[in-house]
Amino acid sequence: MGDMILPGGTIGVLGSGQLGRMLAIAARQMGYRVHVYSPSEATPTGQVADREFVGGYTDLEKVREFAASVDVVTYEFENVPEATATACAEIVAVRPNPYTLQVAQNRILEKTTLAAAGLPVTPFRPIRSLHDLEAAVAELGRPSVLKSAESGYDGKGQVKIYAETDLASAYAEIGNVEAVLEQFVAFEREVSVVGARGTDGTFVHYGVIENEHVDHILDMSIAPQTLPVSEQAIEIARGVFETLDVVGTLCVEFFVTEDNSVLINEIAPRPHNSGHLTIDGCVTNQFEQQLRAICGLPLGSTRFHAPTVMVNLLGDLWENGEPNWGAALAFAGVHLHLYGKGEARIGRKMGHLTAVANSIENAKSIALNARNALVTR
Repeated sequence: MGDMILPGGTIGVLGSGQLGRMLAIAARQMGYRVHVYSPSEATPTGQVADREFVGGYTDLEKVREFAASVDVVTYEFENVPEATATACAEIVAVRPNPYTLQVAQNRILEKTTLAAAGLPVTPFRPIRSLHDLEAAVAELGRPSVLKSAESGYDGKGQVKIYAETDLASAYAEIGNVEAVLEQFVAFEREVSVVGARGTDGTFVHYGVIENEHVDHILDMSIAPQTLPVSEQAIEIARGVFETLDVVGTLCVEFFVTEDNSVLINEIAPRPHNSGHLTIDGCVTNQFEQQLRAICGLPLGSTRFHAPTVMVNLLGDLWENGEPNWGAALAFAGVHLHLYGKGEARIGRKMGHLTAVANSIENAKSIALNARNALVTR
């Protein structure tokens, strides 16, 4: 018990978006206090935290003041500078560790580290110049995908290389920055494994979650799923946790190929959009699991109550006025989660709906019909 951070302790969160908000809700429910640090105020996390520190991530004096006020630090997105996490680690435990954050922030380091550990990644080459790109395309072929090494998400910072693509123009499109070229993978589906690892090395997972994307943004997640690749994907995910010595929640996203092999697409060292369905679908959701892990508590059951489907709610739904919440909530088994964001913009994640039902097919139908009802009058 001495190494545990017990209820009544204070959790520090770097970053203040919806993931931090849902972690803060889980923490408050279990009797913890929550302090959040980010450059903004009145944020989704700040709305439910006990204290909101407002400062730049490079203001290390302010960062250390924040770290001194909490019992453990975690982060809710991976674009927090590694130097910020390291400054916190001088004062208090940071979980997952700053090295994991560093690896997840740079696609070259991420793929190199995982490949060196014998974990399957998409064939890639590091790109630091147009000459590198030309050589890599000659080696990996077309089509292929050029991705900026840092700061890319939801399809941003990447461009496909086709037979007719001018390489200089493609490299300029991502800003002539450090990048990776990935061989195009003809995948059959995309899946993820969300798991957690405790301070004692205990590993738990939510099985394989199937994901559907629209315009590179996650649209729907479906679980639980039993696929031919399930055991393989889970063991690879365990390997990622152990390679990086992760304590906390992490998601591994995979491509499933037509011959039923899996390749790591990328990792997210935090709770993940595809794991939101665990809030209503599981005994212990991914945010409570994150809290348990970073506090040294026993990890919780990942059992699903029933088949569960999540659909994202993007700002597009507000285009013609406030969505019809009553119509969506009239569907049995539907749960609404909004993130406290003030401005709805096209493509911005504003919330999600989950549907829990007696079958995957029914849950999927209910979730889609409920979302469609949001824009009916």
